[in-house]
Amino acid sequence: MAITKSLYGELNGVKVYTFTLENKNGMKAEIIEKGATLEKLFVKDKNGNFIDVLSGHDTLEGHTERSDYQGVVVGQYANRIKGGKFSIDGTEYTLTKNDNGITCLHGGGEYSSAVWTGTETSDKSLTFTYFSKDGTDGFPGNVKASVTYELTDNDELILAYNAISDKKTVINLTNHAYFNLNGFDSGDILDHDLQIDADYFTPIDETSIPLKMAEAVNNTPFDFRTTKKIGKDINNTDCVQIKNGNGYDHNFIINDSDGTLKTCAVAKGDKSGITMEVKTTLPGVQFYTGNFLDGTILGKQEKPLTKRCSFCLETQVFPDSPNHQDWCKCVYDKDEEYKSQTVFAFSL
Repeated sequence: MAITKSLYGELNGVKVYTFTLENKNGMKAEIIEKGATLEKLFVKDKNGNFIDVLSGHDTLEGHTERSDYQGVVVGQYANRIKGGKFSIDGTEYTLTKNDNGITCLHGGGEYSSAVWTGTETSDKSLTFTYFSKDGTDGFPGNVKASVTYELTDNDELILAYNAISDKKTVINLTNHAYFNLNGFDSGDILDHDLQIDADYFTPIDETSIPLKMAEAVNNTPFDFRTTKKIGKDINNTDCVQIKNGNGYDHNFIINDSDGTLKTCAVAKGDKSGITMEVKTTLPGVQFYTGNFLDGTILGKQEKPLTKRCSFCLETQVFPDSPNHQDWCKCVYDKDEEYKSQTVFAFSL
């Protein structure tokens, strides 16, 4: 195993470093301190070549000025909170409405915009830490957050999240990696195979806010219980949910989730032969297909990020759960530890 560290750039007078994890097989993960961002992930394809399977950016300017959350850690509450407000024990909290001026998305963007502090914690792992002050973007509590990236010799990238607050608050952390298992510059992901272990998904309105917690996937374009091409039903305009999301941009409720590590999804690149298995301790996974990328944002090597050039599988607590606290656990007491783990396992 090997870890290297180098200066990546400077943001508002703060030095930003990049770290590279490499295992004995030659697989590499590159993470930068801005947003604790998983920037590059080199995986061996069926031809023996190492390809970067992440869409996104390769300059600090790209990450700060063009990013649509590519590869970042998002919090304090990932996904959307309706109306940018929620209540705990009768106290209402008003949040930053950074999504069309009506919704709080990914905690207002605080965690993804911040410079985290990276530290080598072993010969195969790195821990990034961040301190969020009470009231930032409206969220209660001084929160100490961390994410540890570990790259194993079994070609698994393990992400372990921890957070603790000095006030009762909501917490939901995830990584917003955009994957293309054929390589970041290989075109769209419509011919990727995908299986999601979910009998139910969370339907949304036209503003991407949940209408209710669960709707059956049976006989809908959202049935990925048996492997199918991502593009098979993505343009089914007879489906209101496909229209509302402009494709897939929905939470899937993982079957038999009980807080232990379970496989929630398996994807395979049709050209590369690379298979990615996603495991998590969390109850949900947001499947997003890059529906709003339109080529105007330039990504790696100054190439445009086009519609459906990549997909996301964001493990999470369900969207808008702070306003539906019976859906799943999202509120943490003072000094109660938030913990979760997600694994991206690669094979041919």
